[in-house]
Formats: sequence, C-alpha cells, structure tokens
Amino acid sequence: MRSVLAASRQQAQQRAERIDRATAQAVKALLSVQHPEGYWCGELTADSTLESDYVLLQLWMHPPQSDGSWHPPAQKRIEKACRQILERQMGDGGWSIYKPGPSELNATVRAYTALKLCGFDPDSPELRKARRRALELGGLQECNSYTKINFSLFGLYPRRYVPSVPPEIVITPGDILYEMSSWTRSMIVPLSIVQALGHTKNTPYGVRVDELLAPGKKFSLPKRDSASLVFNHVDRVIKLWEKRGLKNIRARAIREAERWMLERTRYTDGLGAIYPAMMYCIMALESLGYAEDQPDLLEAIRHFENLILESESRFQFQPAVSPVWDTAICAYALGETEFSLSQEAITKAADWLLKKEIRRKGDWAVKRPDLTPSGWAFEFANEFYPDIDDTAMVLIALRHAKAKDRDRQERAEARALNWLLGMQSSDGGWAAFDVDNNWQVLNKVPFADHNAMLDPTCPDITGRVIDALLQADLPRDHSAIQRGVRYLLRTQERDGSWYGRWGVNYLYGTFLAVRALAAAAPFEGQPSIQKSAEFLRSVQNPDGGWGESCASYRQNRFVPMASTPSQSAWALLGLAAANDVSSASAQKGVEFLLTTQGPDGRWSEELTTGTGFPNVFYISYSLYKDYFPLLALTTIRTHLRNATQAASSQPT
Repeated sequence: MRSVLAASRQQAQQRAERIDRATAQAVKALLSVQHPEGYWCGELTADSTLESDYVLLQLWMHPPQSDGSWHPPAQKRIEKACRQILERQMGDGGWSIYKPGPSELNATVRAYTALKLCGFDPDSPELRKARRRALELGGLQECNSYTKINFSLFGLYPRRYVPSVPPEIVITPGDILYEMSSWTRSMIVPLSIVQALGHTKNTPYGVRVDELLAPGKKFSLPKRDSASLVFNHVDRVIKLWEKRGLKNIRARAIREAERWMLERTRYTDGLGAIYPAMMYCIMALESLGYAEDQPDLLEAIRHFENLILESESRFQFQPAVSPVWDTAICAYALGETEFSLSQEAITKAADWLLKKEIRRKGDWAVKRPDLTPSGWAFEFANEFYPDIDDTAMVLIALRHAKAKDRDRQERAEARALNWLLGMQSSDGGWAAFDVDNNWQVLNKVPFADHNAMLDPTCPDITGRVIDALLQADLPRDHSAIQRGVRYLLRTQERDGSWYGRWGVNYLYGTFLAVRALAAAAPFEGQPSIQKSAEFLRSVQNPDGGWGESCASYRQNRFVPMASTPSQSAWALLGLAAANDVSSASAQKGVEFLLTTQGPDGRWSEELTTGTGFPNVFYISYSLYKDYFPLLALTTIRTHLRNATQAASSQPT
C-alpha cells in the first residue's frame, strides 16, 4: 500500500514539475510580446468580408476614371486585398466565416463581387466556382440586409428592395435609438446619412453582378413572421416619405445625425472603434461633401486604416483592436503564477490600464444618467462605449497588478465597482454596453438580420462581473451578487452548460458561469456546479483536449470540433472551479496542454474560438491560445498544491 501511495505521489510531483516548466515558458513568451508602454495587443482577425467591403469603400472614395478604370491611388492596395480574398477561397468555390466552417452565402457573394470589380475574369476557374457556389446557397436575393444595402449603393442591387435606415430615427421621441445595441447605433446613424443623400456610385466599366441572382427568385424585404411584415409595411411608408415628405424635417434629421456621429468620433479611435461604423462614417462624411483634406474626414480615414495588418505579402483588416482586453487577461494570468519575473511587467500594465479609465459619460448614461462614469473600453480609446466585460476583467486584473500610484488605483477601482453595480440589468444579469437593452420587437425590423440589434444580458459576462465583484471584496450576500447568482441558476442549459455570447460557445459560457457560482454560491449552487462539470467531462475529445465549433450557435447545442488550446483551457478552468483537478478527465486535459505547447512557450491555434455576432461574424484572438492555457495550468497547479498541503497537514 505504501509503495502504491509513494508511486502516486511521485507521479503527482512529476506532473507538477512539468506544469511548472510549462508555465515558466509561457510566462517568458507573454513577457516577450508586452509593449514598452505596458500593454499587450494581439492580432484580432476575422473572415474575408472585411477585405471585400474595403474594395467597395475604395470604390466609393475613388470613383472610376472617365474611361471606367480604377482610380490609380487605390489600385495597389486593392490588388493586395484581392489576393488576400482569393487565398481564402475554399475548395467548393465559396468563402467561410469561421474555421473550420462551410461556405457562407454573404461572404461568398461579397468576395466574388470584390474580385470581379477588381478586374478578375468572371470566366476564370476561381470565379466560375464561386458563382456556382453562391447560387447553390440561394443567390444574391437570400443575402442579409447588410450585403444588400452595401450593394445598392453601387447599383448592384435594387434600392427599393433594401431596408431603409431613416436619419429621422435620431430625432424620434422616446430615445428609440438607445433601445438598439451600441454597435448597431454606431453603424446605422452614418448609414442613414449615406442612404438619405441618395448617392449611387458607378462601378469600373459598369460592372454588374446580375449573374448572382438566383433564377425565378423574387426580390423582397426579409419576411420572418407577422411582425416582420408589419415592419416591411413601415419600410414602404418610409420610402414614400423619402420621396414626398417634408424636406425641412429630413434636412434637420440629417444635420442631427451628422452632429451625433461627429460627437462620437471625439475621444475615440474612430466611430464606435469598430470596422463597420468607421467605414460608414467615412462614406457619410464624403456624402455630406467634406473636402478630401477636411480634418474630420482625414481623421476618420486614419483610424480606419490603423486596423490594417499589412506587409508585402499580407493585407488583412482587423474588425477592432483589443489592447485593454488582452492586457487585463495577461496581467491576471501572470499575476496568478506569482513569478517574481512578472512583477515589473504587471506593474507597468496596471499603470497603463489606469491611464485608460473612462471618466466621461457615454451612451449608457441615457438609461443611467445619475451614475458616475468609469470603466474601460475594449480598444485604446472608445470613451462613449466603456465595456462591462472589459471593466470587470480589468478589476480582476488589478487584484494582482498594483500600480505605482496606489491611491489613484484605489479611487479608480472604487469608481469602476460602483459603475458595474449600476449597470446591472433588471433580470439580474449584465450585458456588454447597456442596461436592459432587450426590446425584442426591434429584432423584427428589416435591417435586423445581422443578428446584432440588441445587447441582452448573457451568462458569460454575468459570470465575469460576479467574479470581479467578489474579488473587490463584496460579500457573497450582496444583493447584486445574489441577483446575478439567481440569473445564472435560471439560465443554465439542460445539459449543464451555459450559453457563451462572446466566446465559442458553451465551453466559454460554462467556464465563466461555474467560476462565479463556485465563488458566490458554493453550497446552494453545488448541484448546478456538478452538473456543469459532468457536461465538460462528457464533451472532452479523445486527445484530452476540448473543441467547439461555431456551428453550435446555429444548432443551439454543443457541436464538437478538433481540440484547441483556448477552449481546452476554458474547460479546465471550469473543472477546477467545480473542484475537479484530479479526475482522469482533468489529467488528460492538462496533458493535452503540456504536450501541445511549443518549444517557444506558445501554443498553435488555427480554428476560430471568438464570437462577434453569433451566426454572422466570428473573431480569432491571437493571444487566446497563450494566456488562457497559462491561466488554466496555473489554476490547476494551485489547486493541486493546496490539496497536497491540506493532506500533509492531516494527522496520521
């Protein structure tokens, strides 16, 4: 018996030593990519639609020359964008929106159109395959409103069959604009200006894409149910208003939309600091007649072009940049390791994060006018839109990361904590940017098929906020925490998982929810906690890791895929929260991370694990594969060490 126990202890010790070596390597890898100012910012990449839309934007800003050809200043970058698009064409001729995913209609139609506009021969093998795949998927008529609206601006799709986005929405009583999600607001206001001014731009040599129209299929606005039909009738009234309405009201609406848009380009890296809003802002300023050298237009273009990842062989757009998010998670993961080597780095990170605290009121103040402003955005600067998720993550990071100015840090933490408490929604959960942004009827408007009209509460953000509140020393019985706990218990899926809105998907939601429950309700939440652990163990891959496909959003259930480092780390963090670090499942998960780590301390991850808008847009975070495995291994190691110490302290 003693020999068996000795062997078991020896194995545990060897595993602990391997974990220590792996974490030490991972720490060095992360420290090597910290910027001198103290922040981390990994690449944030998505699908080919960003490059496809860039081609349209260049065509908008630089119309064809008199002979129909492209304007020379746009030519070089356009060619690079097209090469980038073509490189991502799939074997069946289409383009996907996540890896590994099937061809998707909108991505395929937009890629084909961009390539054809750039002069690619429609009879080339690549475009023939793309055209065939687009028609198999339903043709241009089945594309979403975002694609159709963009095409209508160039006469590539009939204007009367795309949803109208009237600028009058900015002056409509009742703050209806603020019942929409922050990202939708920042997109539709500049778009409403572009539509209202009615410009239709020419294409090079009069190129059209009628061959993408499915034969026999009619043009129509989206028809999902009876409520959608009502809004379609409203859309017809809006179009009639555009032709016959009072011109002074329309002019006032355009002026107010322009003022709203320009105001939100202050103290930020572009409107909304996200690609679609920034693109439409440029188009709106051009439509309003801003001169090429006008400072607002130049600034808008500069911020937009800062999203480009460019080299001689690469031209790829980021949908946004993620320095605050990456810095907070890196600082927390490094702090959890307790490596002395990390202390200077996380102090620099804390100093940098304090400089990024938002002290001005943003759109959130429409519903919370008396709340003192605080919080952090996702990006370098986006002061109208502090992010609840980022703010919670920064507060968690600051438990380890101590700035040089401790008094300033304490004041910032107090303000941010108060802001988080004030941003809790009435159902007990937390959303990304707003409070009670869940007016479901807005999902029926014709341009709502981008699946991003609202910003409802979700388990993943709620779990992280509860974690932040507890780490800020709020007691478990605090009313906000208990309301959040009840929200999590209410939203657990039948299989024991939780939905993940901002990471793919049930693995992400589950790890954040169970960590919060284990800390906030360790006794009353135990049945839910153990059920979540059973779920995590049940979906583990044979190689010991975990992987979940973006298809889980469409199928509303867990859909497995090949194991990834980030999702394996999430699962291990969930198991650790459920106090399972020694089971065969947990040990296999640890072994997966240990054996897949590269000699440079990093992991490799090609598959998509980040979520923008479920079913529509997905994101790959280049640092997820590095800091989440580090955090998981460190967490497992801490649990094992604590268990060993507890066992050794027991009387024999």
